[in-house]
Amino acid sequence: MKIAQITPLYEAVPPRLYGGTERVVAHLTDALVDLGHDVTLFASAEADTKAKLVAVRDQAIRLDPAPLKSDLAAHMAQIAEVRALASEFDIVHFHSDMIHFPFFADRAENTLTTLHGRLDLKDLPAVYKRWPQFPLVSISDDQRRPLPFANWAGTVHHGMNADIYSYSEKSDGYLAFLGRISPEKRPDRAIMLAKQLGKRLKIAAKVDAADRAYFEDKIAPMMLDEPLIEFIGEIGDSEKSAFLGGADALLFPIDWPEPFGLVMIEAMACGTPVIAYRCGSVPEVIDHGLTGFIVDNDAQALEAIKQVETLDRKAVRQRFEQRFSSEAMARRYVALYEQLRDGAAVYPSLVELAASA
Repeated sequence: MKIAQITPLYEAVPPRLYGGTERVVAHLTDALVDLGHDVTLFASAEADTKAKLVAVRDQAIRLDPAPLKSDLAAHMAQIAEVRALASEFDIVHFHSDMIHFPFFADRAENTLTTLHGRLDLKDLPAVYKRWPQFPLVSISDDQRRPLPFANWAGTVHHGMNADIYSYSEKSDGYLAFLGRISPEKRPDRAIMLAKQLGKRLKIAAKVDAADRAYFEDKIAPMMLDEPLIEFIGEIGDSEKSAFLGGADALLFPIDWPEPFGLVMIEAMACGTPVIAYRCGSVPEVIDHGLTGFIVDNDAQALEAIKQVETLDRKAVRQRFEQRFSSEAMARRYVALYEQLRDGAAVYPSLVELAASA
């Protein structure tokens, strides 16, 4: 099939540091090429991809040193470029929310839109009611809850290229927190758990400008003069295997409806189990007692951390390969592409989609 992949322009593909959506697009695109498809990626010029690249911006927005930038203008220019070439593709796969809806309303049946963010925002229902013809993909079944009426074509869980993550048979005796410093990610909870157990905690996380005050007022004081807690900052893919593989467990102490949680499967790829609070997608991603533990409160989290060494790290990695490799993700998307191309009915959930593949 001839497939176009449309990524957001905020981060490089794959990201140099933090970045979820663009990382998934990078791994999906390469996996589709490996499966024999003709893929074109519309992204910024520094993209590292096996696909054909249409560069729509000189570099990704977030790390662009230019003092004045317009993300709206950049994405509108990208959409115009995609529209000009759209007739060349069997499927145009968007990962950039709903900005393309007015421009592709007349050919929505040839598109697929994966929604990567939270959907409980005030203004979203009106958009999906205004343009109901666009087939949508959720990244977890839980993500759909705010928009049950939307035109869901399927759920496809994220996947990652297994080859870039090294399996670690043994840990180095610390806990890990990876991602972004923000109130809903609850790094404060991770620090509290580590302190109560007297265990080392390494935090590799991005601090957005919007969360700078939270970091300085809440998190930094919790780490001050605390030898158990080490703040590393943002890390890239080349550093993740050592960081995650060296951990007894990844702490995922979220307090919001996480649509997926890429760091969970990145940890699993290294053989590292995950201690995750029961929010959002967590019950769909973690196999309780196999790839980690799902907890409902801090007391359960403390007990789970004590028991994490009973889990088989090799089994954690194997489960990642079965469920969350980039090839597994790509094959699920191909099943949807083919159904859309052929005008067949699509499946409403990942369970039915997986059963049909």
